Amino acid sequence: MKPFKAAWRALPFTGDEKPFVTVIELTGVIGVVSGPGQKGLSLSRVKDAIEEAFKPPNLTAVALAINSPGGSPVQSRLIHNAIRKEAAKKKVPVLAFVEDVGASGGYILSIAGDEIYADESSIVGSIGVISAGFGFQELIARYGIERRVYTAGESKSQLDAFKMEKAEDVQRLEGILDDLHAQFIALVKNRRDGKISDSDHGDTFSGAFWTAENAKSRGLIDGIAQMGDFLPARFGDDVKVKIISPGKSSLLQRLLGGEGRLRGASSVAPGEANPVSGLVDPDAIIGAIEERALWSRFGL
Repeated sequence: MKPFKAAWRALPFTGDEKPFVTVIELTGVIGVVSGPGQKGLSLSRVKDAIEEAFKPPNLTAVALAINSPGGSPVQSRLIHNAIRKEAAKKKVPVLAFVEDVGASGGYILSIAGDEIYADESSIVGSIGVISAGFGFQELIARYGIERRVYTAGESKSQLDAFKMEKAEDVQRLEGILDDLHAQFIALVKNRRDGKISDSDHGDTFSGAFWTAENAKSRGLIDGIAQMGDFLPARFGDDVKVKIISPGKSSLLQRLLGGEGRLRGASSVAPGEANPVSGLVDPDAIIGAIEERALWSRFGL
């Protein structure tokens, strides 16, 4: 240690640098959510926040504040991998804290942490894959509407919502879902190596979800704790915490009228009429319904 620095730390009002923890807020549905003003968690949206969180040279740890019902398996894994890459490069521990829910893709975000904690009322798990849709073939037939689809490739129009399902198309989709599920299970077992086992609880990978105590008994989390209490207990009352929220708009973006929109472009809330056209934006409605459905699965 340099003499000047040693002398400075010896003074009564100074000392070693305080523990420093950055917190990345990961809140919302994972993926690109349809409709203006609807912001999903995607790698492109959180990449800068991840890099900022690992940037400080005096970093003690990085914490993840997770509140997500899941969404895109691809974006979930991309965000997970980006966090793990930075953690390995900077050799900094990552602590994950589940708030209301860390389920499905939200749990993939959680296992980016070396340790996972949740509130006793948090919802954790849902290690499964789902594909949902609607069938409108009888509805359009009732109104005398004819569906016309032209393709090059015999499977191009499979699972069309306006046509009868074909058994072979459903079988093909189920095969894809099984592949994704196997990948999900492998990732969880790798990240929770030695902590998780399906031998005592046969439903761990069934797609079911639990509150924290049951999740802990299955090895899905390490303990029951809230971040605000945990960080001072682990690192001391003088720990410094910096919150980093992905997707915050810059001053220039706000002056131009919002995130990525040029001056004069409209921002339409879900279900509201566009002030320019006077029409309700269907993409915004669908996006809001999809997002609401994901949250409602967990009673939120």
